[in-house]
Amino acid sequence: MQGYKRDFIEFLKGAGVLKFGDFTAKSGRKIPYFINAGEIKTGEQISKLGEFYAISYLEKIGNTRNVLYGPAYKGIPLSVSAAVALSGKGLDVPFFFNRKEEKDHGEGGVFVGYKPTAGENIVIIEDVITAGTAIRESMEILSCLKESKVIGGFVMVDRKEKGKTDMSAMAEIEKEFGFPIYSIVDVYDIIEYLEEDESNTENVERIKNYLKIYGATQPAEEV
Repeated sequence: MQGYKRDFIEFLKGAGVLKFGDFTAKSGRKIPYFINAGEIKTGEQISKLGEFYAISYLEKIGNTRNVLYGPAYKGIPLSVSAAVALSGKGLDVPFFFNRKEEKDHGEGGVFVGYKPTAGENIVIIEDVITAGTAIRESMEILSCLKESKVIGGFVMVDRKEKGKTDMSAMAEIEKEFGFPIYSIVDVYDIIEYLEEDESNTENVERIKNYLKIYGATQPAEEV
């Protein structure tokens, strides 16, 4: 496992973002672990989180300027922190996010921040992908930006689960929209990390049993 991935999992646990127990995902599935970006509550934490997004961005996309989009509400601080971290690494990228309800006064519109222009590429910054529901919602919101193109997305954790088919949600998104979703870590990285400590045996078994039911049988290929 790459060093930054181990550091990231430890960060998630320390911040209370990664929890184990009985939870219900947005997709309605009963899950044995939960990733909640809403537990990021301090300046130091959001700064560190942005650094991990920046590392992943530079590793996967390179030193290339794109426009970051953060879906309301959790995606807003994620995209801002990623933009700040990338700026600190010498890459200044613009960002924007959406309102839950379109504003009909003042500057109006559904978007806040940078307005993508013709020919500019957009990268979605999300927290986690389970069945791909949130990404599809973002694509519907962004569909009004006819002259801009979404070229990818980043999430904290890829749960490696089935989407609407036996394919992984990430593979379905790539097939449906033509762009990849990258993750800082995936569930198998988490399992590998947990297996290093015998006290985590129960959680490891529960996650593995869950994946026997919901794990993708045709996972996305590494990009």
